[in-house]
Amino acid sequence: MAVGGEEPVRQQRILVIKLSALGDVVMATGPFAAIRRAHPDAHITLLTTKLYVDLAKSTGCFDAIAVDRRPKLTRIGDILALRRFLRGGEFDRVYDLQTSDRTTFYYRLFWPGKAPEWSGIAWGCSHPHKNPERHKMHTIDRHIDQLADLGIINVPLPHINAPKIDPDRYGIKTPYVLICPGGSAHRPEKRWPAERFGLLAKMLADYRLTPVLIGTDSEADVLDRISNMCPRARNLMGRTDFLEIASLSQNAVLAIGNDTGPMHLAAAAGAPTIVLFSDASNPEMCAPRGHSKDAVSIIQQPDLRNLPITRVFDVIRQRLNLED
Repeated sequence: MAVGGEEPVRQQRILVIKLSALGDVVMATGPFAAIRRAHPDAHITLLTTKLYVDLAKSTGCFDAIAVDRRPKLTRIGDILALRRFLRGGEFDRVYDLQTSDRTTFYYRLFWPGKAPEWSGIAWGCSHPHKNPERHKMHTIDRHIDQLADLGIINVPLPHINAPKIDPDRYGIKTPYVLICPGGSAHRPEKRWPAERFGLLAKMLADYRLTPVLIGTDSEADVLDRISNMCPRARNLMGRTDFLEIASLSQNAVLAIGNDTGPMHLAAAAGAPTIVLFSDASNPEMCAPRGHSKDAVSIIQQPDLRNLPITRVFDVIRQRLNLED
């Protein structure tokens, strides 16, 4: 008991939910900071997936990070464990930034007990995001609108607090351009052909810019083809985690790639960015946003197989003030 017989004030407990994907998690870093600022003395927990734990830690917005294994409904034991976490957390408020069918189900796991205040789209929650245009809004604008309903304003743009890394660590000669030629294996229509990236790398190298290739081992075929076309490119396949990509982006003169998660990292880290879109996705809904109005250039072609390299390089030439 406190001096004078007064009970100590209970610390407010907040849960933020953001499970995936990489680009969406990066775009949520602004809302993370705004929620932290709105609850400076609260204990704030993030529920996310294992892949994004280190990225979430780097924001400095959370007192704890819990890993969601995204249990299937048939795995009753895992569902009950998730229910124990949600109910045992004694959360006063939940910010559901995922707003999916899955996280709406998580709201139901509080039944038959009392659910905490809940910002999201779950039927019956205390703070539903009811904007009828929410499905037509850019992800960042939707988060801003959702938080405004709870009086949280001035949501910053995405930002990554990446450690400083010397490009020499990777054998990179400066100045350099980050190239992200991969993307989801099941969405090939979102990829510009590897051969075009290879030609682009050769053109950049002719301007004494080092092309630096970023990607995972699953993208080996694409990255190897580019490397074979441009031996002066530096292939970092499988050697960079999310924070290392952001660190390299901070010193890059440019980052260019398909509509894929690492491009969000590059833009949030401050790199001038060019993103290639097909009709498979809508940049008005999901394009990366950088630290300034003109930080991100969008090049859209209905079918990326028909996007000429001359059009792409014209934009690069303008961004970097390259002489003919």
